[in-house]
Amino acid sequence: MLVAMTTPRIAVIGGTGLYRFLDGDVVEHEVDTPYGPPSAPVSVGTVALGDGAARSVAFLPRHGRHHEFAPHTVPYRANLWALRSLGVRKVFAPCAVGSLTRELPPGTIAVPDQLVDRTTSRVSTYFDGPAVHVGFADPYCPVLRAVALGSDPSVAEGGVMTVIEGPRFSSRAESQWYAAQGWSLVNMTGLPEAALARELELCYASIALVTDLDAGVEPGDGVQMTDVLSEFGRHVGRLTTTVAAAIAATDPDAECVCAAGGHALPGPA
Repeated sequence: MLVAMTTPRIAVIGGTGLYRFLDGDVVEHEVDTPYGPPSAPVSVGTVALGDGAARSVAFLPRHGRHHEFAPHTVPYRANLWALRSLGVRKVFAPCAVGSLTRELPPGTIAVPDQLVDRTTSRVSTYFDGPAVHVGFADPYCPVLRAVALGSDPSVAEGGVMTVIEGPRFSSRAESQWYAAQGWSLVNMTGLPEAALARELELCYASIALVTDLDAGVEPGDGVQMTDVLSEFGRHVGRLTTTVAAAIAATDPDAECVCAAGGHALPGPA
């Protein structure tokens, strides 16, 4: 198999239920960062491109190998720093989400285009001083979003994803309020991950698998973790296929506006 490159320019940060991703021989990298260790060693392996070719890709399970990190305890700063220090410049971030609209039912794979931050306790920047103000009007890389949306005809435009603190799910009133704002997805890990990626000048896009209708949309007992994991398990094969197709369609070395802000910190190469 011909590998397109040895340095992983593309990475996947796997969310709930997605703890392995790569093909072929996998090499694990223990990475030291100024922010402590990442969620797990960064695995570098390959993703098949077709015609016997493959691309070097890094993989990091966001919650750790055994889901030992809750959404509010994930070492987000260490994770993004570790990937960039290995040469990564483009990140696909699959995740599990709840839906705030029946137009995006469970089983839908959606690519959001906006974020709303409803977290409360997370360190969301590398810039502790002096003040640096980084543009975040459009939080996702437009190139990676387009690639992800084009990877499969069934992939949906996801709209606005609101990120809550967790680890609890939303109350019915909270869920109904989010929906009333016109937001369409709810998640616990999309921030500060996307903001940190922007500060490090990384291209970043979320690919979300809808696992449930949120409490304000669906009558009954509300969201249950067992149901979320069960739904994710039913569709994880489709999700990994979608992510792999997006990787195959991505030019690892293409220039992008995400790296044009001049805000990357010194340190990670």
